[in-house]
Amino acid sequence: MAEGDPEHPLTLSVAAVARRLGVAPATLRTWDRRYGLGPGDHTTGRHRKYAPRDVARLELMQQALLRGASSAEAAEYALSAPVPASPATPPPPGRGALRLRGANRPARGLARAVVALDQAAAQTLLADAVEADGVLTTWTGVISPVLAAVAARREPSGAGAEVSHLLEECVRATLARVAPIVTEPRNHRPVLLACAPGERHDLPLHPLSAELARRGVDVRNLGPALPVTALVAAVRRTAPAAVVLWAHLPRYADPAVLAALPRTRQQFRVLAGGPGWQRGVVPHPVERATDPAAAATAVERAVCHP
Repeated sequence: MAEGDPEHPLTLSVAAVARRLGVAPATLRTWDRRYGLGPGDHTTGRHRKYAPRDVARLELMQQALLRGASSAEAAEYALSAPVPASPATPPPPGRGALRLRGANRPARGLARAVVALDQAAAQTLLADAVEADGVLTTWTGVISPVLAAVAARREPSGAGAEVSHLLEECVRATLARVAPIVTEPRNHRPVLLACAPGERHDLPLHPLSAELARRGVDVRNLGPALPVTALVAAVRRTAPAAVVLWAHLPRYADPAVLAALPRTRQQFRVLAGGPGWQRGVVPHPVERATDPAAAATAVERAVCHP
């Protein structure tokens, strides 16, 4: 079905422009109402359509948002800059653009959505990506590049933290929705996931947990910065089939925590997960898994095909 107006094929509906830019239709209506960045077609009795010039201005606004400008600053730039922008056009205002060289279209759309603090659009893009390509591919190809770009732009003063926080909450919410409740697990004993003591970067545990649930594996995610005493208690109470201890940063990858795991009547596999363990020493027979995809494969192999 054509997205443009049959009588004016170069014009686009609100929904079509929203899909093209990777934002929610409500965001476009807000930009129109607050800043006058709406369609120029005012034909009476017809739905308003975006002409190419209108879309170009919205793209200029997005460029400014990606460079860290506020919505008001970005709108002012978009309304004042030449359309189409020439190479001589000065760069949009802001603190520096997200660097997403080589990123795919969903990643670029997610970046635009989170910089604009458009939660609905971000979650919609994430849900669509998971449905199309699965949890792990979405994590690797869409979420991780945007996380890295947002972290690179975040300033020591804390500026930009709102974008990072929104992105992480959208990822958590999306992955929680797509993870099924495992009522008949393939594993007889659960898998424990936890961050090492002090490690608060628990976001990678969410795609790992969601993917394992989709594979029919019973998982208990104990979250960030789990104290050693709590980890030991959880192992004793649940008699797990496997334990994944995640460390994003090397300073939290302490082999002593692995050695502190109790001996139980039923043996369990231990995985040192995350890039923090990449260069450290881990006791035998602990297995390393640097990313959620490797960890998911290792866990499934350990508990479902022992």
